[in-house]
Amino acid sequence: MSDVSRSSSLSPAPPALPPSLPDPLTPLADSYTYHSACPTAAGPYHLGVDEAGRGPVLGPLVYAVALCPESYVEKLEDLGFDDSKVLSAETRAKLLGALESDPTNLAWAVRVVSPQAISRGMLQRPPVNLNVQSQEATVLLIKEVLAKGVPVTHVFVDALGATGPYQQYLSSVFPGITFDVRPKADSIFKVVSAASIAAKTTRDAWIENWIYDEVPRPPLGAGAEGDLTVPAAPAWATSERGSGYPSDPKTKVWLSSAVDKTFGFPSIVRFSWATAKLELERSAHQVKWTDEGQTTLVKSFATATGRDKGRSSVAKEFQLRSVGSL
Repeated sequence: MSDVSRSSSLSPAPPALPPSLPDPLTPLADSYTYHSACPTAAGPYHLGVDEAGRGPVLGPLVYAVALCPESYVEKLEDLGFDDSKVLSAETRAKLLGALESDPTNLAWAVRVVSPQAISRGMLQRPPVNLNVQSQEATVLLIKEVLAKGVPVTHVFVDALGATGPYQQYLSSVFPGITFDVRPKADSIFKVVSAASIAAKTTRDAWIENWIYDEVPRPPLGAGAEGDLTVPAAPAWATSERGSGYPSDPKTKVWLSSAVDKTFGFPSIVRFSWATAKLELERSAHQVKWTDEGQTTLVKSFATATGRDKGRSSVAKEFQLRSVGSL
């Protein structure tokens, strides 16, 4: 991590970003994976899985894994790991430091799924819903840990809803590993608590330090006397966003202020969320497609029938035909 210059010797240094964020920090456009150093202690290993950010309309979804030797599990209790939601931000930061403090025995990794990737998946055809995207993130992290040669034998997963089918699915993907999938696993298994810390600390850091790709940044050399004027940021880029949950009145106000009538929302917004869709319908320009109301035209594209009308003589000579499906 590079040193951060201070404006004066009395000004406090800004809090360090967790290592799971890029340095220097750049706008989050694509999903990515971060792994800490691979542990070297003898196995077998226990691995915990948890997430942060399933519900909010703002920011990334972060899945995390934490792992340690089976013989080390009791030491996690002594370190103070617990469900990240019941701990202060300061305590979470200290516990993330604890995860970094013993690389021989402890390791962690995160999969950061960008808001744009979430929305693209949910709006594509066929859609990839959030549950499937969550499964993909979990499987990817476990596969990458195993690829590093870590002998994982037990995996504990915090999950919502019906856990039986999910546990069976993971067991089928990784037949040599014992899975325990249950609600509130982050308050039962300390290795899941550790994953919870990694996930929430990473997501919170992204939200607190978000760089808007839509806001013009100063050109190289700007800021000195005689240089180009630095464009002013729009009001929404510096205003309070609230918790990011759709039910939060502050978040609703921010969404209303941040929507562009033509281009929609900045990239921090999951535009596939119902809250965002309603705001677009209410505040953005209405779009009317040229084929709206033209039933015959629309119907002609439903099947191959009718698509060959008016074909050229060359197309007819070579018996070229339109197809409804491949």
